[in-house]
Amino acid sequence: MIRIANAPCSWGVLEFDLAGETVDYRQFLDELVATGYAGTELGDWGFMPTDPEALGRELRARNVALVGAFVPMALADPARHEEGIRVGERTGRLMAAAGFPEALVVLADDNGTVAARTNSAGRVTPDTALDADGWRHAGDAAARFARRVRDACGLRTVFHHHCAGYIETPAEIEKLLASTPEDTLGLALDMGHYRFAGGYPEAALRLFGDRIRHVHYKDCSAQLAQRSRAEGWDYFTSVGKGVFCELGAGAVDFATITAELTRRGYDGWIVVEQDVLPGMGSPKATAERNRAFLTSLGL
Repeated sequence: MIRIANAPCSWGVLEFDLAGETVDYRQFLDELVATGYAGTELGDWGFMPTDPEALGRELRARNVALVGAFVPMALADPARHEEGIRVGERTGRLMAAAGFPEALVVLADDNGTVAARTNSAGRVTPDTALDADGWRHAGDAAARFARRVRDACGLRTVFHHHCAGYIETPAEIEKLLASTPEDTLGLALDMGHYRFAGGYPEAALRLFGDRIRHVHYKDCSAQLAQRSRAEGWDYFTSVGKGVFCELGAGAVDFATITAELTRRGYDGWIVVEQDVLPGMGSPKATAERNRAFLTSLGL
């Protein structure tokens, strides 16, 4: 059975050090439950309790499952690999010790930190791509990260492609997966990022098949994506202007995607992620409308 979660990023708690106020974790969890979701991702380290007993207590008191945690690592920079792996191990140990051994560590590039990629999100050109050494470093780092996390706490790792990072386009995703062992690293397919990067998520389901072990439902406004390309917006400007719109309001074909996931027997989590900047919008009302949209799809 597919289960539905949401994530702190839908409340403006992002993996970037951005200005602006957000809710605290108790309000987030209460609003998550009130709007009909059964699970959450962890959010930034320190947003929710980092003591496993306290974390487990807060989640179980609301009957909320912890389904994963986003961990960025500078894949192309070998000098920072060990730092990223240690964060992954720490994060995995926390989730496992809190009582969630099925949670996934969601590895991504250190998105939003390389100017060339941040400025060209949604319109990546060959001159901003990784070179041969960069690809070798990225593949080695991702595989080593996944093995170390598994050895440290028993949790599996999935890779989250992401605009404003080095692994954004369908071709880049395919290249990373081809350079990493299938039994070591899965894929977290994010529908909105895939669409903003120029791909069609329903095609990604066929292309990447069983490597997909985690799913993010995020929509993408075709109109705002086109404006971003035409006017040269950077990633944060695109997010601030609402390129990741409410589910059903954008270009992602969720009906076809949901039918294909069902046909394939996908039994993991669907995590709603509507990335907004801190203080932006009305997260609780948006979460409620997004949940109603999923209900209309039979989820």
